[in-house]
Amino acid sequence: MVIKIAKYVISSPSYDKCPAADRKEYAFIGRSNVGKSSLINMLCNNDKLAKTSGSPGKTQLINHFEMLSVAGANTADKKVEKQAVKWYLVDLPGYGFAKVSISSRRRWEQMIENYLRKRENLTMVFVLIDSRHTPQKIDLEFLEQLKLWQIPFCLVFTKSDKENQSVVSKNVKLFLAAMRKTWQFLPQHFVTSAIKKTGRDKILALIDEMNTGK
Repeated sequence: MVIKIAKYVISSPSYDKCPAADRKEYAFIGRSNVGKSSLINMLCNNDKLAKTSGSPGKTQLINHFEMLSVAGANTADKKVEKQAVKWYLVDLPGYGFAKVSISSRRRWEQMIENYLRKRENLTMVFVLIDSRHTPQKIDLEFLEQLKLWQIPFCLVFTKSDKENQSVVSKNVKLFLAAMRKTWQFLPQHFVTSAIKKTGRDKILALIDEMNTGK
């Protein structure tokens, strides 16, 4: 997949204020400060697309980005250009720790739940997990909610460049082992680095497959 256009569209306070559900949509979510904005920017090859911040809780709304992509790399071929596909990439607020009031946190949680359960064109949720840490209860609990709501998702282990690779591998295995205690089948997972662009091609290939139905 080659991304031709990636542009910010709108930030919405609730799912019913989002753009028309007229194309496939892929949402990215994770614990606060997991590196979500950096990952989105890496996927779109645009360091300034999603706003990054060192402080948790920066994303507070449902952020839509309009994407235009084509299969393969030969974009000069008119036949390839005809295969251009429009889709939405969505940046969701992080769950877990953030220096906000309890009321604000509950409002975010309700906003996220409503979006995930009621957004009819939502195709896949990419759940980001910090690969530097052993399994965190809050991540596992969020995945259990997705299972309860029957929402399809993949796992994206982030920041793999910020830790020894043996540690990253061990943490990924531990997380998947923790999931096996309550899951019969495990979701697809990716190990990524926003700095080295590790995992970019594989994630975009999956989105391309779902867009084209291959």
